[in-house]
Amino acid sequence: MNEIPWQPAAGLDMLRLRARLLARIRDFFAERDVLEVETPLLSHSGLPTPQLESFAVYPASRPEALAGYLHTSPEFPMKRLLAAGSGSIYQICRVFRADERGRRHNPEFTLLEWYRVGFDAPALMDELELLLQRLFGSLPPVQRLSYREAFLQYAGIDGLDAAIAPLQRVLDEHAVPVPEAMPANDPDPWRDLVLTQVIEPRLPPAVFLYDYPASQAALARVRPGPPPVAERFELYLDGVEIANGFHELSDAVEQRRRFEAGNAARVGQGLAPVPLDEHLLAALDQGLPDCAGVAVGLDRLLMRAAGVNDIDAVLAFPWERA
Repeated sequence: MNEIPWQPAAGLDMLRLRARLLARIRDFFAERDVLEVETPLLSHSGLPTPQLESFAVYPASRPEALAGYLHTSPEFPMKRLLAAGSGSIYQICRVFRADERGRRHNPEFTLLEWYRVGFDAPALMDELELLLQRLFGSLPPVQRLSYREAFLQYAGIDGLDAAIAPLQRVLDEHAVPVPEAMPANDPDPWRDLVLTQVIEPRLPPAVFLYDYPASQAALARVRPGPPPVAERFELYLDGVEIANGFHELSDAVEQRRRFEAGNAARVGQGLAPVPLDEHLLAALDQGLPDCAGVAVGLDRLLMRAAGVNDIDAVLAFPWERA
């Protein structure tokens, strides 16, 4: 990686590899008649969840005048296109997430997101696997483990159980440091800590995790059952999360309830609430076609293709050089 600050961190060979990757992706979707679209990066609404923080944008000379938010994903306007009859669509765009910087994170990065009308989560996992084969040529067999199976196999507990004590015990057994602010009545942060610190390092080279706890549904449907589960999946390659997909929620009333609960959680954690995307809620009320969608971190795919373990090595100008 180039160490001269004014020059790109990624070399020309890496930039050419990125261009080839993008060309293969576009060819893949053109063959399947999936329409490439563009939507705004700047929105009047933010993302009402405490897990991700949006960048708020202000005019330089009027910091008191909020102009909007840089999107963390193109999901909301893409769903408005789906509700307007676009059919299956994809987008390659830059997205922005505050407070994310590290070996695998840059506050601005490239996301591939697509939605397939008539697909459910398993069908979209199949298509994502085909895309990976196109990009990499050869790929280890992609295993599929439910969230519950992964916790049982690699942590020895049921990840769908809402009890916190077994999660605490696993963290203690593996000597995982626990942040001081962990909640006493919400198992999800504890589950996430077990997943990232105990389970992810032990996952097979290529694996889909699916059927997440209903409390982690976000914008996914919840399938009834004992217990109910979110129709959501994530793809891991070599222990690194690459993609996050949903069988998309189409119920406007339930989506508003989740948005409001997310804003309440933000306030409870000392974060500012954000305006809800009323255009999205109106689109859902009008009718979202049955579909599944997935977001793929392209920079992480490029890291794997290039055999590097630092995101800066695949970016022309990471944050410190931007």
